[in-house]
Amino acid sequence: MKITDIRTAEIKGHGYSTYVRIYTDEGLIGNGECIHGGEGCPAMVHALSRFIIGESPLNVDMLFEKMRRGRLFDGAMAGATVTAMTGIEIALWDLAGKALGVPVYQLLGGKFRDTVRLYCDSHAGKDFSPEAYATRAKEVVALGFDALKFDVDETQAGYRNDRWSWHASAAEVDWMVERVAAVRDAVGPEIDLAIDMHGRYDIASGIAVARAMEPFRLLWLEEPVPPENVAAMREVKRVARVPLCAGENLYLRWGFRDLLEQQAVDYIMPDIPKCGGLSECRKIANMAEVYYIPLAPHNVCGPLGTMASAHVCATIPNFLVMEWHWIDYPGWDDLTIQDQPVIQNGHVVLTDKPGIGLEVNDEVARRYVRPGTAYFGDHV
Repeated sequence: MKITDIRTAEIKGHGYSTYVRIYTDEGLIGNGECIHGGEGCPAMVHALSRFIIGESPLNVDMLFEKMRRGRLFDGAMAGATVTAMTGIEIALWDLAGKALGVPVYQLLGGKFRDTVRLYCDSHAGKDFSPEAYATRAKEVVALGFDALKFDVDETQAGYRNDRWSWHASAAEVDWMVERVAAVRDAVGPEIDLAIDMHGRYDIASGIAVARAMEPFRLLWLEEPVPPENVAAMREVKRVARVPLCAGENLYLRWGFRDLLEQQAVDYIMPDIPKCGGLSECRKIANMAEVYYIPLAPHNVCGPLGTMASAHVCATIPNFLVMEWHWIDYPGWDDLTIQDQPVIQNGHVVLTDKPGIGLEVNDEVARRYVRPGTAYFGDHV
């Protein structure tokens, strides 16, 4: 079996995902999804196709490395080029599983668990009042989730007097505390609660917020400072008494090396359909296991990328929880075709179907195509 063609489609969800479809001379087709590659991601996917057309789709790791080395001087160490390779890699795994008649998790070494626990990224209250935060928290728990996350870096709160300076005043820290307290009171002590600062604040602010969050027994405080300076993150961790999590904007295993070696966080959160794909994220997880650091993947993909990520989460011992970031977007139940709901009681439920285990619903997905672009080569 040989690869004959690669096509793409840009599908609206949390921003636009690039869906990748790989065709073979035996009629089998593999589907993948990658995220946050920007408008140029489909073009990158097509540019990368020359490295894999004519090859066997079963040699997934070799083909990924062929692309990476072939584009080493064109951005294949981090960023959108890696994301484009990731979309191809996920589609290759789907294709390999279908060709061999087994789920992807079986090809990755087998599973430790049948279901993958999710936390719901709940954004914020609709009017940013403590009551609105509490209401949203109760809504999410009623959906079956026992872990949730809220944002506290809200520009509309009125504390950004200088749009370029992200220093949290005492009043802003109090504003954050008031909303986190409302959520904790609304859901009780047994629901896991994470808080996201999106890597925007300075060290002093990160430390101040971390200290203020101590009474709420957080699952983690996410990226209190920008993650590219590992020493700065380590400084917050040195004095904080809340767990820290970071890594959604890091790429490949090399991107996580310093974060892990300096033990600057308690959890890492690679975005699997963005930072290198399924095999690469297993390697990242294996590195983290050496330092006894769990994996809590970032995830803003639709059902295709989410299910693909779940195959990785099932195959590693140090998995903690994965993000679900789709509560405010349409299409979740219709974008793909599967025998059962992807999410049941706050968990992704894996099946024994070959490949990723679901198919893109072309009729529905066409409704969400980026205006002015083609759907897998067919204009809409």
